[in-house]
Amino acid sequence: MVEAIHNDYEVSSEGAVRHWEIPYSRLTDITPTPTNPAQVTSLLPGTQLTGTILTIDAGDSIAVIDFTCSMVYLHYVRNVLTYVGAAENTWGAINIGDPVYYDHSATMPAGVYLSTAPAAADAAANTLFGFVVPANDTDAFPKGAGVASTQRCAIMQIGAGH
Repeated sequence: MVEAIHNDYEVSSEGAVRHWEIPYSRLTDITPTPTNPAQVTSLLPGTQLTGTILTIDAGDSIAVIDFTCSMVYLHYVRNVLTYVGAAENTWGAINIGDPVYYDHSATMPAGVYLSTAPAAADAAANTLFGFVVPANDTDAFPKGAGVASTQRCAIMQIGAGH
């Protein structure tokens, strides 16, 4: 059979773009800000849908969120690895390919929603948000070290495609 691209549908090597309107009340952070990471609440810890906020409509309390799989955005990432009680316990350098989680711990610095910790301070699972990738050819790694820090990293989000 001869292979051909059919003209009755669109073909894209990048997959579908997924931008959805989500009510503030369904978000972990009910005061969303454009460019920040977002997490939609769900019944089971660690299973939430995550993406990046594109715009907000404060009048209707709706956020437009990009849930596109493999989209890359710059986000702040806390280098915490583990907690003891409510306190950060261990930290590590952030490197290319490291998993990054939406961290719902109350101890996260203001405006920071992502960390390298698979479990939050309350020991519940954090949701996998994506993976660290280079932002450009000169992006230096590793970022941070074995002390507490917050780093700006390019994150390839898993979105709704995992």
